[in-house]
Amino acid sequence: MNEKSSAAPLKSLDEWEEDVLRRYPDPDSIAKEKTVDEYRNYEAPVRDTVKEFYRLNHTHQTFDFVQQKRNEFLSFSKAQMTVWDAFEFLNQLVDDSDPDTDLSQLQHLLQTSESIRADGHPDWMVLTGLMHDMGKVLCLFGEPQWAVVGDTFPVGCAYSNKVVYPEFFQQNPDYANPTFSTQLGVYEKGCGLRNVTMSWGHDEYVYQMLKDYIPEEGLYMLRYHSFYAWHREGAYDYLLDSHDRDMLKWVQLFNPYDLYSKNPTPPNWNELKPYYESLVKKYLPAELKF
Repeated sequence: MNEKSSAAPLKSLDEWEEDVLRRYPDPDSIAKEKTVDEYRNYEAPVRDTVKEFYRLNHTHQTFDFVQQKRNEFLSFSKAQMTVWDAFEFLNQLVDDSDPDTDLSQLQHLLQTSESIRADGHPDWMVLTGLMHDMGKVLCLFGEPQWAVVGDTFPVGCAYSNKVVYPEFFQQNPDYANPTFSTQLGVYEKGCGLRNVTMSWGHDEYVYQMLKDYIPEEGLYMLRYHSFYAWHREGAYDYLLDSHDRDMLKWVQLFNPYDLYSKNPTPPNWNELKPYYESLVKKYLPAELKF
């Protein structure tokens, strides 16, 4: 594996988010200067780095790789920080060479949470918007981007062709493994997503970090907001149980706030600070383990 390309297939984490916008446009809020079909043209992405990102992601996200990363990171023994110190840490991910945005990670998260708040949703959902990308701190612990962001999918069973760039799965060692290559693989029909191992990344990491602190609806938003093959394409239905189907509407409710709230005007943190300090104190401990 080429060390340089595996470490940084994208020049910025924003490149993946911009690609998601092109693949999953909202005609009312996004497709104003282009047709919907033009936004969905992900077979010929604007940046080659996006396609290279998914080649690496689909090649190396094996069942064993995910187990290794779960063992490494879900002990939460890397650091212990307040939420606000963690956001300062996360803000190191800003790429000054990116011509499309100069917002920090916190500012993007505030735009998401403020959009949720403006529509009158419960405060736990506002907190979910604030925290949903906290798991990207994995990049600052030395993880390559293909193991932190990107569309997520189940491992341990056959890959769906509804996952973006499914052709790259043919390079994954699990693709032809008889244990993992059947439709159900290591799972049982209707076992429920909570019993399914997802590809490794920031979704699972932040879910595990916050699973004791916010309601179930918010936890589904955290854990599956990048599982587009499910909540946008309807794939992997055979793994779902009734609880997953009931929770789907919450993931779908959250997704537009994540995708379409980004704009070049930063939130006024000085005005928002008292509200968010109170919100975080209401739901979360003084320090989080990373």
